[in-house]
Parts: sequence; structure tokens; C-alpha cells
Amino acid sequence: MDVTRLLFPGQLPALVAAIADAHFVAIDLELSGIPSHQTEKPRAYGGGKPSLQQRYEENKRAAEKYQVLQLGITCVGENSNRGVYVVRPYNFFLNPVPDEKLNVERDFSYHSGGGPDVDMCSQVELTMIAVDFLLKRNFRMEAPFLEGVHYFSRAEETTARRLATQRQDRASIADIQPRPDDVESLELLKRLQQEVIAWKSRTAPMPDYLNFAAVGVDKSHHSEKSLNGYQKRLVHQYIRVKHPDLVTMGRGGFIQIVAYDKERENSEQKFRNKRFEELLGRQVGLRWLVEAICGGDMSAIDIDSINPVVKAHVAAEFTSLREQLRGQSTVLVGHNLFLDLIYFHACFFGPLPDKVEDFQRTIHELFPRIIDTKYLATHNVDDPALARSSLEELSERLSKQAHPVIELHPQHSKYAFEKFAHEAGFDSYLTAQILIRLSATLDSSGIHLGENTDGPLDNDDESYFTPPEARSPDEGGGGVVIDVNALPAHLLQPKNDSSLSRVQPSYISPQARSTFSHATAFDLLGDIPMDEDLITLTLQPEKTERPKSKKQEKRKKRADKEIGRRIPAWESSFWGVYGNKLRVNGTVEGVCDVGEWPY
Repeated sequence: MDVTRLLFPGQLPALVAAIADAHFVAIDLELSGIPSHQTEKPRAYGGGKPSLQQRYEENKRAAEKYQVLQLGITCVGENSNRGVYVVRPYNFFLNPVPDEKLNVERDFSYHSGGGPDVDMCSQVELTMIAVDFLLKRNFRMEAPFLEGVHYFSRAEETTARRLATQRQDRASIADIQPRPDDVESLELLKRLQQEVIAWKSRTAPMPDYLNFAAVGVDKSHHSEKSLNGYQKRLVHQYIRVKHPDLVTMGRGGFIQIVAYDKERENSEQKFRNKRFEELLGRQVGLRWLVEAICGGDMSAIDIDSINPVVKAHVAAEFTSLREQLRGQSTVLVGHNLFLDLIYFHACFFGPLPDKVEDFQRTIHELFPRIIDTKYLATHNVDDPALARSSLEELSERLSKQAHPVIELHPQHSKYAFEKFAHEAGFDSYLTAQILIRLSATLDSSGIHLGENTDGPLDNDDESYFTPPEARSPDEGGGGVVIDVNALPAHLLQPKNDSSLSRVQPSYISPQARSTFSHATAFDLLGDIPMDEDLITLTLQPEKTERPKSKKQEKRKKRADKEIGRRIPAWESSFWGVYGNKLRVNGTVEGVCDVGEWPY
């Protein structure tokens, strides 16, 4: 579903409701520029790979210069009764131009591998390579400006509030002095002084206000000869300094001067504050959805001002949802998420920290549970950088999988029959599908463990067994090799042994009972027929398990029944292996671990 600036206010309650209802939310970004890693000379890293800190610094510099042009959000709900996942993809253009009344400046840049070809006004760097890339993918260059939803980061909102407070404090406004040779301004002040003195000393009945305008201008309506901004400031300043018993009010092309009235001033101030909050709320715009995802504060949303025609019962429901989401973060999913999270933070939260450790800590505080589907697909692969794990390849291979069942919500039918590659909404939709299908498959295969786990399993280890892995020379990527005959004897017990720990089905094709190779872990799908019984690989502990409670047994039976048809529960040890880890190819570490997965 495309959500434009005009549609956003009316869609906001439904969008927040979709996030509140979501089992997880998948995101994708389209950017005006990315880091040019190829321009970094190898000797800058001592002839080897950069560290995670160095790669973070490269991405940080790019995120501080370039913008998010498009955001895709797919909300995935779980219908437990029907055993299906219902997906709602949304696509948003982002308007990079803030409302000028808020006085917050923002640069806007496009990027290429080299320097800018054209330097335009407003610090817009437009390069033919970046434009060509976007146009070839049917990106409409005008759309962010014409259809884009406004947004403010938390830092920009704070800046806008600070500037508004300064404007209200007239004493803090620095005075300006016309130059001695600025005859026009000096004449303006002289005429203003004469008119104010004449108006204050009036004896005959006269209006209780004085309208001051340019010479020869009809003060009752706007004129092309109205006062300019500099002249208006001179008038406001003169009255504030010379006549504290009077106040000024802007009236388009002229200034209205009236006697100070405390009650009226308080009423005017309340009106100005309300108008400012409404304007700021509309400018925060798309960030309200980000706050809903991370459990942030949405109390400042005035749904009536954002959407004046909203029904009373919708407003009440929205207030309830707002409170429900506060402090309750949704699971966040993305593909190749390290780069996206850096831009996501810069766009919606504010300046990035200098150290990658501080970035990891900040992201973990905002999103305690995040999943990178690229890491999911390349976990324990011999060389993740060579593994075939692009979004399109993963989606194509996993599309053959019958379970889990995924349904596109009927109101979100745009992507039902047509592909929109590199559209953020479509890519977030693919990311959601990959997470659902790949996690269910990996969970059902039961062959995954944390990286570098060479020791034997003990009775308290609920992790998953990982077989030896190697890259297939024929396929040019990382590979998975499963040799059933090489597995320890205690892992190959019969299915009907009542002392077995929880069952993890894994199909092994007759043609490859001993050994078969795959480019990545998700390639197991090619060997799993949808309608055949699965051969079961079971794990038996070497020591006697502690007795389980009835509640644990019931949960176990329900989980065993749903293996391969559901995403592993967020409390499952599965996510201790795959969750909160971001794939960062081309670095020494290869992985960015943002923190412990909360069970």
C-alpha cells in the first residue's frame, strides 16, 4: 500500500493499530547515497580487511550526508487459529524538506562513487550516476518532494522546540542596528515613531489599534509593497524597546500595534502554542510509526489536529493503542540490517555515536529484539561474503515452500501479482516472507548451533547441532555438508524412545543420505518435499533430564506439533543463536552483535 503525504493523516490510526497487532515488523530503506567502500584503499586497513569500527565510521559519514528517500514497513500478524501469517506492506516516500515555519535546516544530497558532478543551490549534490541508478529502477525523482511524508528525528524535534522557545522570549532576541547609510530603514523608523506618538496622543475617537505598513499601501489588505522581513523586525524591535506598554502582531504585509493586555496575551500565547504543536506533530509525521515500533513516547500526537475528521470512537481507540505500545518494543526485522540501522538511527533518532560499541548499545535499548535475515541465511557458512544470500535469491528459493502459510492482506494487494524490486515497501515484504519461511525451516531442520561450538552438547544445552560446513567449489558460495554416518551415535536414536529430548525433524533425501552440499543453509529447502513424511533427526541428552512440569510438557507438545509451520517462539533458544546479530561482510569480525536476546 502506497501512503502519500495527503493519505498519511487518515491512515495513521490504522498504521499504529497494524504495528500494535504485529508479531514482527520488517523494514527496508532506499537511500540517496551509500558509502563507497571501493574508494577506501587497502593500505588504510594495513593491507587487510577493515574492522567493524572502521566500517561503522564509513557508514556513519555517509548517513550524516545522505538521506532516506523511501521507507518500507511490513507488519506481520499471526492468526493462531488458522495457522497463517497475514502481511501488510506499506510504502512511504520521505519528504526531505522541513516546514520552514519550524526553522530547522536540513541538507539533501545524492551520491555517486566519486565526487559530485553538479553543485546546486540548497547544498544539493546531484550526480548523474546516482540519478541513473534510481531512474533505471523506476524511481520517480520528484516523488519525495511531491508525495513524501514529512518527518523529524527526535533531535530535530528538540531543536524546533528550543527555537520556538527562543522566539517567544522577546528579551533574548538580539537587536539589530541599521547602518548609517541605510537611508530607507532610518526613514522607516522615523515615520514609525511619528505615527505611534500621534496615535497614543489622540483625543478624538480613533481605532484601538495602529496598522503600520509601507508608504502608500492600503493597510486593510495584502500588497506587493508590503514590509519585508528586515523591516518587520525593525518595527517589532522598536515597539518592544521604546514602548513596552504596546505589543505588535504580524498581519501579513503590515504590523498591527495594540495596547498590552495580559489576558489577551495569555490567550494569544495558548493559541500560538497549540498551533505550534499541531504543526510540529504533522512534521514529526512518519517518526510516529518508528516510535510505535520501538515503544517510544507518542503522547504528543493530537490525532484530532492531524486528522480533523476522525471519528470519536477511532480517537478513543487510538489513545488506547498509544498507551499499549508505550515501552513495548516490537521485533524489528531487516535484510543486511547493519547499514539500514545506521541510516534509520540518523533519520529518526538523531546524531550517531562515534564508537560502534555505543551504537550497538543504543540500538539494543531502542530495539531489544532485531533479526537480520542475511545473517539468518549465512550463519556458519564458510564464507558468508560468497554465499548467495541476496534478497531476491532468497525469496525465489523460499517461494517454493508450502509452509508456513503466508497471506497478503486484501487491502494490500499491490504486490500480489507484480514485483517492484528496489521499492522499499516491496523489499520489506520479501524480507518478512524470508524471515517466516527461513526461520521455520531452520528450526525444523534442527541442525543449527552458535558459531565456533566445537565441544559436545551437554544435558543443559538447548542449542542446535551444527554440522561441518564447507564452500562448494561448483557453486562458488559457502556450503553445508551433512554426513549422517559421521554424526555421534547418541544423536541417531529411534523416534519412539521416550527418553529423547524435544524432536527436531530433518529430511535427508535418499540420493544424499551420506553427504550433500548447499550454497547456504536455506538451500535445504530444495531437498525437502512438501508432501512426504519427514525423517526425524532426534537429540538425546547424555545425562538424564530434570522432570518437566505439566505446563512445560504441554508447551513442548504444542511446539513439536507446529515445527516447520510456525516461526520459532521469541522465547526459544533458537533466537539466542540467530537474534541480535547483523551480518557485516568485508570486515574482520564479519558480525555485529548488538546484545543479548531477551527471553
